[in-house]
Amino acid sequence: MSRKLTVSDYPLAETAPERVTGQRGKPLSAITLDAVLAGDVTMEDLRITPQALKDQAAIAQSAGRARLSQNFLRAADLVGVPQEVIMETYELLRPGRAASKEILLAQAALLRRDYKAKMVATFIEEAADVYEQRGLFKVRY
Repeated sequence: MSRKLTVSDYPLAETAPERVTGQRGKPLSAITLDAVLAGDVTMEDLRITPQALKDQAAIAQSAGRARLSQNFLRAADLVGVPQEVIMETYELLRPGRAASKEILLAQAALLRRDYKAKMVATFIEEAADVYEQRGLFKVRY
């Protein structure tokens, strides 16, 4: 088991580059111009991983930045969600865009069921309650 990360570990690419890998597990040290030119590096090697975001969350938490930490954890939850689903969700969360609480709850269920994005689903469910309390389901546009 690895030790708990702290603010002294920031930035990970410099303090613990062995922890930084791409989606295919390729280490940061393997991302070189020669490797790119040889075709050994793909976009998957450059995409952030849930673990990298969780590591950043731990560092933020140790720095007393709880909200930033939660944002990193939600981002880790979204790594496997397709871009179009993220944009659809974003649009629904804009006040006046979702016509009802049920629409937001359905989106939360989709994220939880199909993409295992439990933190984000919970966040949307909480937002649905707040939107209902504040009357934000009135279509404004």
